[in-house]
Amino acid sequence: MLTDKNNLIDQIDAILPQTQCQQCGFTGCKPYATAIAEGHADINQCPPGDEEGIYQLAELLGVKPKPLNKTHGIPKPKATAFIDESSCIGCTFCIQACPTDAIVGAAKQMHTVITTACTGCELCIAPCPMDCIRMVSVQKEHPLDQHAKKKAANLARARYQFRLQRRAREKQEQAKKIAQKTMKKKQANVATADDVARKKAIIQAALKRAAAVRVKGVTKQSI
Repeated sequence: MLTDKNNLIDQIDAILPQTQCQQCGFTGCKPYATAIAEGHADINQCPPGDEEGIYQLAELLGVKPKPLNKTHGIPKPKATAFIDESSCIGCTFCIQACPTDAIVGAAKQMHTVITTACTGCELCIAPCPMDCIRMVSVQKEHPLDQHAKKKAANLARARYQFRLQRRAREKQEQAKKIAQKTMKKKQANVATADDVARKKAIIQAALKRAAAVRVKGVTKQSI
């Protein structure tokens, strides 16, 4: 049963355009596909997929097609992000927002877009504090055929999945570093406590010796 469900999710995901734009209300195409398969989302919530995608989903699921739910947005011509590098301050916010790692750069250095990897999701625009990112239409004279669309979707899916895996590894590494730092701090605290206890013991021993010397002195004087 679980295998059948996973197969259905994969089939739905294969129909979706893989823009990972989140307009559907989910964090990516695969989560949206999962929600459709589980009955938690409708087939008409993907603006990039438009009517073509809706009809394919309806055919797969054996339901009637329905108009695109425009509360999730409207279809737009194919576009890619463009960064005005002269205004870029290297904040990395756009890099963190990009679902397919289509933006390259480093902190305090200008960023640039890998146009072939950009899905046109627009998720990089809002986080930019310098408003230096805009969408540039790349609509071709002849629309992409099904083979080209599938190839682009497969590339976007692969990059999206790689990013998820990379971020999961980074999260694990960060958690490991924090755990190691916490352990070192605990060990340092234990060492400090042991050192304090040792010093107290030395002082107590010294005080006892001093007291013994005083008692001995008093005893001699009394004799």
